[in-house]
Amino acid sequence: MTLHTHIPTSKPSPSSPFWQDPVRRGFLLTALTLLGLVGELVAGRMGRGALEHTFYTVAFLAGGLPAAIAAVRTLFKAHKLDVNLLMVVAALGALSVGQEADGVILLFLFSLSNTLQDWAFTRTRKAIQALMALRPEGATIRRDGQDVWLSLEAIRPGDLLVVRPGERFAADATVQEGLTSVDESAITGESVPVDKGPGESVFSGTLNGQGVVTARVERPASESTLARLIRLVEEAQAAKSPTERFAARLEGPYTIAVLFSAPVVYAVLHYLVDLPSPQAWYRAMTFLVVASPCAVVISTPAAVLSAMAAGARVGVLFKSGAALEALAHIGIVAFDKTGTLTEGKMRLVEITALEGSQAQVHALAAGLERYSEHPLAKAISESFAGEPLAVSKVQALRGRGIVGRLNGEEVWAGTRALAAQHGASLSAYAQSHLERLEREGLTTLLLGRDSRIVALLAVADTPRAQAKETVQALRRRGLRVVMLTGDRQAVAQHIAHEIDVHEIQAELLPEEKLRVIAELRLEGRVAMVGDGVNDAPALSSADLGISVASGSDVALESADLVLMKNDLRGLTGAIALAKATDHTVRFNLSFALGVIVVVGILALLGQIPLPLGVIAHEGGTVLVVMVGFRLLGHPVRG
Repeated sequence: MTLHTHIPTSKPSPSSPFWQDPVRRGFLLTALTLLGLVGELVAGRMGRGALEHTFYTVAFLAGGLPAAIAAVRTLFKAHKLDVNLLMVVAALGALSVGQEADGVILLFLFSLSNTLQDWAFTRTRKAIQALMALRPEGATIRRDGQDVWLSLEAIRPGDLLVVRPGERFAADATVQEGLTSVDESAITGESVPVDKGPGESVFSGTLNGQGVVTARVERPASESTLARLIRLVEEAQAAKSPTERFAARLEGPYTIAVLFSAPVVYAVLHYLVDLPSPQAWYRAMTFLVVASPCAVVISTPAAVLSAMAAGARVGVLFKSGAALEALAHIGIVAFDKTGTLTEGKMRLVEITALEGSQAQVHALAAGLERYSEHPLAKAISESFAGEPLAVSKVQALRGRGIVGRLNGEEVWAGTRALAAQHGASLSAYAQSHLERLEREGLTTLLLGRDSRIVALLAVADTPRAQAKETVQALRRRGLRVVMLTGDRQAVAQHIAHEIDVHEIQAELLPEEKLRVIAELRLEGRVAMVGDGVNDAPALSSADLGISVASGSDVALESADLVLMKNDLRGLTGAIALAKATDHTVRFNLSFALGVIVVVGILALLGQIPLPLGVIAHEGGTVLVVMVGFRLLGHPVRG
């Protein structure tokens, strides 16, 4: 049973010969083997000996020749014996004791299980094929006022993409001109088209809606989100879990042991137990068939690759089978705060007007802050939907705030030090209100006119919409949830309260996160969820690193699992999938080994005929493959 590790990244050409498709070829050979089996049985009943032997020959060639060729290749290229050789020898052994039909049945079931395996692996390739279909061959680029068509390889950062309705963005880019809606469902899983305008980012492979836009390329197509996603899926399907590696290592030594055991069994039964030679050889051949480890070898990859394909279909990308296996045994989930549990974007959350109405002070703050690129300023200016006041002579004061002129007055927004500089003081009411905002972990600004404080503004990073739901779902599964952040304790406590996290560690440097992860690992297996460059060391040191797709390149490279939808609820779905896979693998291995032990002992005692041994062995192989296939349809939901 050959296990495939190379996953092609493109579909076969429609004009490719039928014979070059391994699944079609496998089904054809399996059908020929079955045809030969049925034909020889019918010919035998009719007493047509020559015709019967012809059908035998067809069946043995169709069912056994591919396995024999694979066995010879493995022997000469990898210098090892594998299950293919074992099955060919077993079929010949059945032939040697006059059980031609049983030998054909063995080859038919073996061919069928191999073909089903190829079919399953083809299903897992579809994740890559679907992604490849999203990548256009090239794009229209505007250079020196001219629109030219260039291949993906020729597109450089800084180029201007011209994307028309119905076209896909060929690279990660930032919109420069035009308004449109973009279908991002294939990349992020967002079901509703997302409106895009100047300054907003677009992903490669996403589909432009009705508008014509120009967008500046941010990185080469080879480093785009889509290209990175394809590489992640390729790497995931090529890598093996510890259980898979164990099964693969078992195949060679076990095959040798079984091959050498057959003559030993014959010798013991014939010379020590005094069984007649034909009976001793029959039992030895039956034992050879039932002891073959096909089901053991295929049981794990059939389940793991099916699960990885199910996850990739909904944007949960495991980089390896090892990551899938590790997630099933995680007991502690440590979250970074900023950008992971929160949006990573500051928002204006509260305005306290001390003079005038809330709308008036909001218009003043927006008019003043719209000239600044500071995150706090952007949070204030972007929150105002109306026409801001026309503040002039605006000047930023590093570390203190911003000042300007309006109707002959100096207006300002910033820290207490800036207020003191203008001779402004807080009333008792304003002081108590400010202290409450700071206790809640909010970042505060004072807004003033000359020596008067006219408003208190509170800005904060807000939790992701799914953060609280995810945290509660993880806790219901019996997992311990910890929040790690470099932010201030008050800010961390405020966010933790909103999303129902009970355990936090704040004001941590990146190297201190490593220390905390190491301490947590003494108490259980730890998954670290993060998105920033500073999270990369912690992601690597945890038992499992998890990143969201919006995270930094370093975080994505360091992670073992990527949530492409930027939806934390995918984590709970991934855990459910990992646990289902773990249960499936355990069942498959237990069943496969159990069949070998029980039926093997019965074969040695002469209590099971060869035909039943063939059905038990290959039927078990088909069963574990089909049980593994069930994971292809696993609902990966939070």
